[in-house]
Amino acid sequence: MARDGRYLSQFATGTSNGGLIADGSDRWQWESTIFGGVYDEAPPTERPIYGALDLAKSPFGAAPRFGSAHFRLVEDIVERTTFCFPDSHFGPAAFGTAAHAGVVDLARAGTDDPLDDYVEAHIHGPVRLALDVAALVLDPCYRGTPVEAAARLLPCPLEWHPGYELSADTLRRHRDYRGAEVVELGSRIAEYGFLDPLVLGAAVADTDPQLLKRLWHCVARYGERA
Repeated sequence: MARDGRYLSQFATGTSNGGLIADGSDRWQWESTIFGGVYDEAPPTERPIYGALDLAKSPFGAAPRFGSAHFRLVEDIVERTTFCFPDSHFGPAAFGTAAHAGVVDLARAGTDDPLDDYVEAHIHGPVRLALDVAALVLDPCYRGTPVEAAARLLPCPLEWHPGYELSADTLRRHRDYRGAEVVELGSRIAEYGFLDPLVLGAAVADTDPQLLKRLWHCVARYGERA
């Protein structure tokens, strides 16, 4: 991102906190259906960028299920943004724009899991770090780490949210949320009895990524610091 000066979609980067894609994949098919085939022949760098509408004005961002860090964008970017609820993974029928955002009422009605309450956003056109990003917001566990050093190379302000920290004891009390296997993993990798994004990141190299993602969901749901 420091080199390109842009936030790119998974079609360009090959990375994702959701499902990975390829031409003809589920994500490709969803976008073809949602956008009427407009992007079917588009190069990867010109496809829509995904985000979420921050209805609650949370310091943790609009969709923490996808990670501890987020970019907060400038307000006028909504003029080239479309929205849907629920996530496009579920084949939603409710879509909107900034001027016609009925999807907001659906999201505010709530879901069984607060991590699913976000309104999905599709930004059409580039997300330029120097012009379209109001701030990169990180967890304070990254202060003084290479993550902070890399973040300061970006042409946008850096801010910090209150942070995530989940005790292994609290994780065990929510065993039914993401399953016993996830609780076992969290109990094993916790440092001094606690989990935060830095601890989870250190486990990436030798941990099933799907298990680690489900453990992150536990930290995101139950580990917000006040």
